[in-house]
Amino acid sequence: MRAFIVATLLAAPLCFGAALAQTSAPAAAAHYTTAGTNIGTLLDDPDARAVIDKHIPGFSSQAQIDMARSLTLKGIQQYAPDKYTDQVLADIDADLAKLPAKK
Repeated sequence: MRAFIVATLLAAPLCFGAALAQTSAPAAAAHYTTAGTNIGTLLDDPDARAVIDKHIPGFSSQAQIDMARSLTLKGIQQYAPDKYTDQVLADIDADLAKLPAKK
């Protein structure tokens, strides 16, 4: 009986380690979104920048754009809802989804 308990205690960390290894798989690549990707990341990717400028002409060249780099397009919608409408953001999301996924 004592040998069984010792064997069980020694095997437990091995099982736990195997379970951790299975759950720590690399994250899948994701597409950019207007709600989940900050503006700085979008502007740093030339393809994503082109998508934004297509739907919001001149967006990336605004004088104070650097102040918004940590925000999302969805987040700044409240400041100019007539410019960043739900439809504009949906159109941007549709075009961003066509870009290759990023890691």
